[in-house]
Amino acid sequence: MIKSLIDKILGKAPAKRAGATGGKSAKAPRIPTGKRVDVPASEHGIDPTLVDDRARKVVETLQDAGYEAYIVGGAVRDLILGHRPKDFDVATNATPEQVKGLFRRAFIIGRRFRIVHVVYGRGREHEVIEVSTFRAYLDANAAEQVTGNEKTSRKDLADKTHVVDASGRVLRDNVWGPQDQDAARRDFTVNAMYYDPRTGNVVDYHGGIKDAKKRVLRMIGDPETRYREDPVRIIRVVRFAAKLGFEIEPKTRAPLQEMAELLSNVPQSRLFDEMIKLLQTGHAQASLDQLRKQGLDRGVFPILDAVFDEARRHPGRDHFVQLALADTDRRVSEDKPVAPSFLLACLLWHDVLDHWKRNQAQGEPPFPALQSATDAVFDARIGDISGRGKLAADMREIWTMQPRFDRRSGNGPLTLVEQPRFRAGFDFLRLRAAAGEADPELAKWWEDFSLADMPERRDLMDVARQQDLAKRQQPRAAGADGGEGAVGGDAPAKKRRRRRRKPAGEGGAPASGEGGD
Repeated sequence: MIKSLIDKILGKAPAKRAGATGGKSAKAPRIPTGKRVDVPASEHGIDPTLVDDRARKVVETLQDAGYEAYIVGGAVRDLILGHRPKDFDVATNATPEQVKGLFRRAFIIGRRFRIVHVVYGRGREHEVIEVSTFRAYLDANAAEQVTGNEKTSRKDLADKTHVVDASGRVLRDNVWGPQDQDAARRDFTVNAMYYDPRTGNVVDYHGGIKDAKKRVLRMIGDPETRYREDPVRIIRVVRFAAKLGFEIEPKTRAPLQEMAELLSNVPQSRLFDEMIKLLQTGHAQASLDQLRKQGLDRGVFPILDAVFDEARRHPGRDHFVQLALADTDRRVSEDKPVAPSFLLACLLWHDVLDHWKRNQAQGEPPFPALQSATDAVFDARIGDISGRGKLAADMREIWTMQPRFDRRSGNGPLTLVEQPRFRAGFDFLRLRAAAGEADPELAKWWEDFSLADMPERRDLMDVARQQDLAKRQQPRAAGADGGEGAVGGDAPAKKRRRRRRKPAGEGGAPASGEGGD
């Protein structure tokens, strides 16, 4: 008070704090560090046999070298829920360079957050344990700010450790800190727990165990601030709620729709990756339902806009999409691989179909019409993402394979069944048949053909040839029975004209101008 009086006499203006607006002083944000609680196995109930041996080995190697180390994040949450985690992450107070020095196959990756991948095994059987260093909780007001994003501001980001963009989104965060601050900077309470497999204790700063058992998603700290730091958390809330069957705590849910506009500043490739996670974690239909529930079903993902577009929805389209989502969820539950290209081809198929029909109606031949339809839909819905070329090639192959399934004569079937993407194309045909868009007998024929040996394939092709011949003869027979004025007589009339052109001679082309009869 005395200092203020002296400053007033001397004519000094009071200093404003960083981040103050409108002449008001702004308090530095309180770090929501919570209170450390060490919870023993008798209380949290984790079954140690569910812990991956390689994750345990990483923790023990770091501890034996004198560092703190814990299994962290979603793996601990899943263990508390009684599930065997698919992925294990480790957190430590060792720096990335120190971690790398302890393991034979370890690689430092990432710019935004530098982490270490410790790799065990090779080929398809390899496993990666992701190791991150405890990070400090930093005030966005104290960070360096750039106007662009990761791509447009690479020079500005060079040699900087803590950077945000104009909206407050964290672009780089590589400042190490204590464990309590590392817990505070994680998103949800259920993802901010640390498990020591050696002692069996769980370190819990924010009541994560209680929230996990109550099946509640609660943001650590102020939700608006946390969404601004990383808008992708908006999608993560939806994904975890769908995947875990959790309720979103009211304060965490309240800003979702208002903050969704921040997603427009997230790189398209990162947003695309989050959408794939949303759809391929085994709860695709629940994820879409949760997007609707939170009012995020339009304007977030261009691909999903095609699914949610009320003006273009119809029972056939909805049924096909639901079958595709259920099929994806089934494959995930059976630990079978799921290709993003296949699911996206399913979600966008009716867009392609609409364009294809429109192109043909305008006079384009069928196959070029399908190719141009594919290009139009891909550009409109996928955009410029990492891996676009491979994704486009796979989706295009699935779509353009569909009309080829109708041709079962000559060498066509033998060539098609040997294509690398045949199985994906056939699975797509099978879904179309289940939705009533394709003949179930056609799908059954191709399934039998793909499993048969060569003599059996020849027999199946003979049967298909006879069936196709019978179908072609049916309209002709109908025209003969019905006389000259029979409905459907146009096709046989065209064939008669083609046959008459061959013996050209006397009077020029015979009766070709009588096509209206």
